[in-house]
Amino acid sequence: MNLLFLCTGNACRSQIAEGWARSLGGDWLQVQSAGIAAHGKNPRAIATMQAVGIDISAQQSTQLTDAMLVEADYLVTVCGHADEHCPALPASICKEHWPLQDPAKATGTEADITAVFRASRDDIRSRVVDLLVRLREEQSIGSRE
Repeated sequence: MNLLFLCTGNACRSQIAEGWARSLGGDWLQVQSAGIAAHGKNPRAIATMQAVGIDISAQQSTQLTDAMLVEADYLVTVCGHADEHCPALPASICKEHWPLQDPAKATGTEADITAVFRASRDDIRSRVVDLLVRLREEQSIGSRE
């Protein structure tokens, strides 16, 4: 199973989702993330994930390619912009949309911004866990048929 997370800039939400999926997914899952454009990695996203023991610092901020789409079995858009600007997908790809707010747009004190990043990280974790359970069930059903 090749899972692809797509965001506007592949800097924050999709990076966090990729980190969770890699950490929780296991050997049956290949995980990638990309952006409509590549904006670089968000240091707060890296720090927020590091706080729960997941190092996403080696992940790359990449722009979506045709090859990524060809390889993907399942695509999750994690923001409205990516969902609206997602290219036409091959019929073989299942697609899901998560309308996540961008924690990089948080304002206020450092504590306020950190709280927004933590809430986003935890929300994404819950969504990834749910998705992985569903994908495992689908794979399990498919292998019995």
